[in-house]
Amino acid sequence: MKIIFAGTPEFAVPSLQKLIDLGHEICAVYTQPDRPSGRGQHLHPPPVKILALAHNIPVFQPLTLKIEDKLQTLQAFNADLMVVIAYGMILPQAVLDSPRLGCINGHGSLLPRWRGAAPIQRAVIEGDEETGVTIMQIVKKLDAGDMLHKEIYAIKPTDTSAIVHDELSQLSAMGLEKVLSQIENGTLHAEPQDENLVTYAAKLTKEEAVIDWTQSAETLVRKIHGLNPWPVAHTLYNGLVMKIWNAEVLNESTDLLAGQVRCTHKTLDVATGEGVVRIHELQLPNGKRMSATAFLAAHDLNGVQFG
Repeated sequence: MKIIFAGTPEFAVPSLQKLIDLGHEICAVYTQPDRPSGRGQHLHPPPVKILALAHNIPVFQPLTLKIEDKLQTLQAFNADLMVVIAYGMILPQAVLDSPRLGCINGHGSLLPRWRGAAPIQRAVIEGDEETGVTIMQIVKKLDAGDMLHKEIYAIKPTDTSAIVHDELSQLSAMGLEKVLSQIENGTLHAEPQDENLVTYAAKLTKEEAVIDWTQSAETLVRKIHGLNPWPVAHTLYNGLVMKIWNAEVLNESTDLLAGQVRCTHKTLDVATGEGVVRIHELQLPNGKRMSATAFLAAHDLNGVQFG
């Protein structure tokens, strides 16, 4: 098929690579403009652009597709299909109507659960037992199109959002391959979403990263894992912001106050409103991420109160 691919971050790279490997004619790749990043704030190309250029695929980086000449450029490709994976831009109806077979999207949740901005993180934070990728038809309403295929992933207690993100990135490519095969074979079945089951994945905020130790250990560990890699759950230690990257729930009770620390030379445990959290990985300002064991080699936290 003749395909336009639209995507930007690392999440979209396996899907573009899959289309290349399958031998489809990728007539154009649309991605976000290069952005400044790092200490020097130098311009860096999106990961999807890097892959596209490596395969000599034309790359377009418009700020919007609502301008007539940008729209005409896209329409001139006369594509059969447009595949959208984490593009980061809402497509106008004229774009959705342009390809012969419309536009499809790989969304990082089992729709209709977790429409919106942060589906992977919300699934982890809320303690969902499973998540996945839904390949769906794109319509104007956010993440509301008919579902074409689902790939399911069982969330493990040790999974962070970073881990689930990488798993779903691969599943998105797998699901896309199956849907394209069904399109070509004429066996594709579209299933409408049940609007009664819709939940929305609100955008993450830095404010929700503050740890409230009066919450239960289970709630806090889900939060710690869900906010990794951004914005990273944190607490105050001696007036400094301590980021907590990884932790686990201990199945035990304690008489310590919520937020109070007990530790050995290897383990760092914190009392909560219900249960105990064992911290595995942390970070202080201007420091590197490190294991709790390495941190405790230079710090005695017994009896310290996190706030």
